[in-house]
Amino acid sequence: MAKLRYYDAADKAPAETPKAAVHTEFLRTGRIDRRRQWMPEQRRYLSYAEVAEQTGRKLAAAGETTHRRINAFHASIQFPKMVFHRTLASSPHLGYCHVTAAKTRLARAHEVTWSFYFANFFSELGDETHFFDRIQTGYSRMYFAVAIEPDEAGRILINRDVRGNGLIFQTQDPRVALKNVLMLGARDDALRRIIRRL
Repeated sequence: MAKLRYYDAADKAPAETPKAAVHTEFLRTGRIDRRRQWMPEQRRYLSYAEVAEQTGRKLAAAGETTHRRINAFHASIQFPKMVFHRTLASSPHLGYCHVTAAKTRLARAHEVTWSFYFANFFSELGDETHFFDRIQTGYSRMYFAVAIEPDEAGRILINRDVRGNGLIFQTQDPRVALKNVLMLGARDDALRRIIRRL
């Protein structure tokens, strides 16, 4: 993949409309304003660290909002706030955000610990060495939850025993993602029936 270059488009102010044309100014005053900028403004290119910082701020703000919306649904469904983000090293404008983690029972099985994430791109999930496969850089988002478990060293890994790849759900629709997270957090069948009707 070609190395990307980023420039700051926010600093570029709209061009001022000239007060008068140069020849009119000359005819009126006998002078040409030499202080006028004749060269177009140069773009200020951003470093990967600056782009990663901007992306991280946006992801963290979206993570805070997502966590607040999830916890606002019902008093009996409350998730811990575990918001942190990561950006991709080769494309710092792309990143993902961890929102929360909890435990639930999937299909009457044993209790499973899971984490809920969203990303500002869509891709397929790979393995631990290459977590995101076939990244699609459109403007879509991806919401997903994965089963997790600690290893002997204390690192958190995807529990591949759950559904073969550890993926509990993956969607581009924020409403479907909210519904799925609430279903995972609901403790009784009555609340699950209410959530299903949403």
